[in-house]
Amino acid sequence: MIQHLSIKNYTLIKDVEVDFNEGLTVITGETGAGKSILLGALSLLLGKRADLSQIRGKEKKCIIEGVFSVAPYQLKELFAENDLDYEEPTILRREILPSGKSRAFINDSPVTLQQMQSLGGKLVDIHSQFDTQHLASESYQMEMVDVLAGNETLLAAYRAQLRTFHTLKKDLEDLRQQQEEARKEEDYVQFLYEELEAAKLVEIQQQDLEDEFEKLNNVEVIKTTLEEAVQVLSYEGTGSNDTLVQARNALQKIKSFGNAFNSLWERLNSLVLELEDLLQELDAVSDTVEMDPEKLSLLQERLEELYRLQKKHSVTTVEELLSIQSELEGKLQFGTNLELDIQKKEKEVSEIQKEPVSKAEALREHRLQTFPSLKANLENYLDELGLPYAQFQFQLTPQDTFRDTGRDALEMLFSANKGMAPGLVHKMASGGEMSRIMLSIKAILATYKNLPTIIFDEIDTGVSGEIAYKMATIMGTMSEKVQLISITHLPQIAAKGNYHKKVFKINTDTATFTDIKDLVGDERINEIAQMIGGSSVGESAIAHAKQLLN
Repeated sequence: MIQHLSIKNYTLIKDVEVDFNEGLTVITGETGAGKSILLGALSLLLGKRADLSQIRGKEKKCIIEGVFSVAPYQLKELFAENDLDYEEPTILRREILPSGKSRAFINDSPVTLQQMQSLGGKLVDIHSQFDTQHLASESYQMEMVDVLAGNETLLAAYRAQLRTFHTLKKDLEDLRQQQEEARKEEDYVQFLYEELEAAKLVEIQQQDLEDEFEKLNNVEVIKTTLEEAVQVLSYEGTGSNDTLVQARNALQKIKSFGNAFNSLWERLNSLVLELEDLLQELDAVSDTVEMDPEKLSLLQERLEELYRLQKKHSVTTVEELLSIQSELEGKLQFGTNLELDIQKKEKEVSEIQKEPVSKAEALREHRLQTFPSLKANLENYLDELGLPYAQFQFQLTPQDTFRDTGRDALEMLFSANKGMAPGLVHKMASGGEMSRIMLSIKAILATYKNLPTIIFDEIDTGVSGEIAYKMATIMGTMSEKVQLISITHLPQIAAKGNYHKKVFKINTDTATFTDIKDLVGDERINEIAQMIGGSSVGESAIAHAKQLLN
């Protein structure tokens, strides 16, 4: 409920502070006094977009602040979802700067208009005679039916299961999408894998292949060179080997004359031995070098295929090709595993789908059971409000798809007159009839749930006499369970209020202001008397006002 409203520098309002209480508060005032300004300021707190023209003085910012008791509405989860501190009471504030920039706050935390609308919609429900949006909304109609049917717990369970179902279904769709993408490239991946597999990469030592190819490809040059080296080193008389042997033999004569000479002889001896070993190895290698055109051709083919694969995959080593082959094998295996995952997920979706289906059927049964009593209550209220022939019908139509409220579409049909077939309520009901229907609905709902503060903005327009008394009585009963604020021109409703506030204008030499005050005692009697008899208040109007108040 709203406890306090502060308005500064907003259109005709300079600075107003208003307290509100439980029960029924009525607000009266002459046409043009500024009652709509009060509602406009409150609408800003509920998230309505601001307008620079609403600032009274362009040099000062407009500030509207409201204090709300939020305890009855179970809003802690909403506060948590919006990362806001839950406080009791909660303060909402809007500021419109002279620059035109608007700011919104909840408990001094900056918020977006969407966040303020989300909370504001849970705190205040403003309804005017011409506001047919709610009644035309299927979601509102369904919410009304579910409240009366006691479907809150069942609906919460249905929605939780539906979220699980949608999550699993989304997972299934993602798997199928992955499978579709995998299938598109499956043939190419298979080709690449088989191509690499056929190359038998695990058997390849690239450096050995390249060395062997170079040897066979240059066999004549290699053999000639080796033979020439052997000949040069071993040529009799002048070859390196003979020369070293002669030198070693010469030193043989003096090696015993000291360690230095012995050391030189040993070094020459080592060279002779190493050269003899080298000559033997050169001969051996030369004997192995033979022409093999067939083997050379095979090596060339193998290397060309290897180089082609490396170039194709933009790598330079066999190890990198083996890594790519492993990745391709993984992709092929992934496609196989996807099929198994899809089959498993399809089974999960099929099983979980049974739960929301079952809950949706239970919701439907509860709603069907509620329709007769809802129809009777609405028609009884409207009979009291001067529509004795009003009739309602509620139609549930099964749907193939899951909806947020179940698997049904709801139509609320209405007729106000005999012999007229009921049609969609927002098309069949006039403005006055719509106001009475809404009042009846709110009166019924008030006995079932904690409704937000309800503000009726002149929904009693066009009503008088006995119907006005009935409307006032209904509002009075409603206000025992919900905070109710009614802006009215009817003395019957004004007299029914637990609290009475008057909006009025103050004219000075330089400006006009809108203000509001509480009426008690004689002030209230005189206000109601003026509503009865006009500006000229006679004894009869005073007596009638007192009678209404009593």
